[in-house]
Amino acid sequence: MEYTGSQYIGEYVDGRMEGEAEYLLPTETKYVGEMKDGMFHGQGTLYFPNGSRYDAIWEKGLAVKGTYTFSDGLQYDAEHWHYCDGHDRRFYTEICYGLKPAGISQVTNMDPPRKIPEGYYDCGDGFYDPVTRIIKDYRNRFLRNADDDEHEWIIKTCRKGWDEIVGHRPKL
Repeated sequence: MEYTGSQYIGEYVDGRMEGEAEYLLPTETKYVGEMKDGMFHGQGTLYFPNGSRYDAIWEKGLAVKGTYTFSDGLQYDAEHWHYCDGHDRRFYTEICYGLKPAGISQVTNMDPPRKIPEGYYDCGDGFYDPVTRIIKDYRNRFLRNADDDEHEWIIKTCRKGWDEIVGHRPKL
């Protein structure tokens, strides 16, 4: 733990993490559940800093069956996924609470939408700087460097923090 920045709260058997436990990763993702031989094993939940969670059955560190729930309560279902599938383009909050009056658009699931710093993109889990290719979470902590594929996807699909009409666009 000393080298990884992780924290473990739980029992040990023969020097290995085992039993009911909490495991906090340096990214502030937290696992709560069963451990065996130093790995996630049995029922356990990963809680992510953005408020989402993954409830799963684990075998030797790998999830074999699970359910992902977004922070707003929307559950991902691989077989029956109907959210933003082309037939129904409403945001989940619009499905739950109804549409806004005519002429008032909702541009994200979060209403009002998060303010994006000028020159950045909102890529869903943080802000992306296309010049440095760094993604930082919404609290300005480093998440990752974007590879070429992610960079192109963000540039093509994500909300920008500037008005293209005015022309304030970062140089790429």
